[in-house]
Amino acid sequence: MATRPALPALPVAPGPRPSTRRSRPARTRTRANSASLSAPLAPCVSRRSAELAGTSIALSPDIPVLFDQPLGAHHKLLGQWALSLESALPPLSRPAARRHVERAFDTAVLDILDCIDLVDLRVVVLHGGEEGGPPAIAIICDTLGQIDLGWIEVGDAPIPWRAAAYQALDKSLSRLLPIYGYEFLLDEIAIYYWDGETEDEAARQCLIACHGADPNELENMTLPSEMNARRPGWMIAANAAPSTRLPVALRRKLDALHRASEALGGLESERNAWNCDFEIILDYIPGYDECASLPPLTLVPFEQFARELDDIARNGMEMGFMDIAGLCPLAAADRVDDWFTSLRFGAQLLAAAQDLIRLDPTSL
Repeated sequence: MATRPALPALPVAPGPRPSTRRSRPARTRTRANSASLSAPLAPCVSRRSAELAGTSIALSPDIPVLFDQPLGAHHKLLGQWALSLESALPPLSRPAARRHVERAFDTAVLDILDCIDLVDLRVVVLHGGEEGGPPAIAIICDTLGQIDLGWIEVGDAPIPWRAAAYQALDKSLSRLLPIYGYEFLLDEIAIYYWDGETEDEAARQCLIACHGADPNELENMTLPSEMNARRPGWMIAANAAPSTRLPVALRRKLDALHRASEALGGLESERNAWNCDFEIILDYIPGYDECASLPPLTLVPFEQFARELDDIARNGMEMGFMDIAGLCPLAAADRVDDWFTSLRFGAQLLAAAQDLIRLDPTSL
């Protein structure tokens, strides 16, 4: 919980699979409008970021522990929230007050997120924006690459069951994680190879006119239809079985995921821990304008699309990914309770996604 810590080390990505985007993903547009990876990446550096709940606390140089300096705005805000949790608290020195606030906040965050291991999340307390805004809390995703889809990706379960589960994850996880699916990948590859075209004939003409391809050698080049044909059946929405034709246990898992997604989507953006507004992100963490805009997570299977994922991820591997899952300014102490409420809703969604992925289809 600091405002200017030492630069972060490489993020921990336990056993990821491989996975940038020129157009910004929907979750990080401005107001106006367990994983795997081929190689780890250096995160986007930000002088305004902070240490995270659950890690050892390293207070920033402007809030030293050894001297009785005034508390920062973020400590004061969370201090009011921490005091509301206890009926009586003895007088504390400023260093002791800092430690008490940090312990209370860390404990509350970990109580909510400890059950989540689908992705690695960090919670960051920010002192204030560049334009003098209030303190804020950011959620950062430290996991890179493809989400492990378990039985949905491998196994002998019927394709309609797997397609229904995959589509549910594709719709729900984008509410709170920096993640992209196949349509996003196709659009990026279309920009990368075919000047944005997604139909074969237009893509052929682009390869000839813009890239100097030999018309007689186009058979050896990737076209949109060939890329679409590589999708396994469980990735295709048309293959998903309707709810009435799914086993009862699977239907219950999907219903739980849907309810959690709807609950999170019904929150006000200003009080939502998982809200992403790129203008606000840049105000609090200016270094992110130098990062690639591709999210670090994908639901696209690396086995079928290794080359495409590596192609679009190149900038992200060099410059850092847009790994913010949410950033919420807190204008008053009562907003902290709202932040925790939305954090809990997001954890419930992630827990429902975990339950779906870990379902044993042989028991259905």
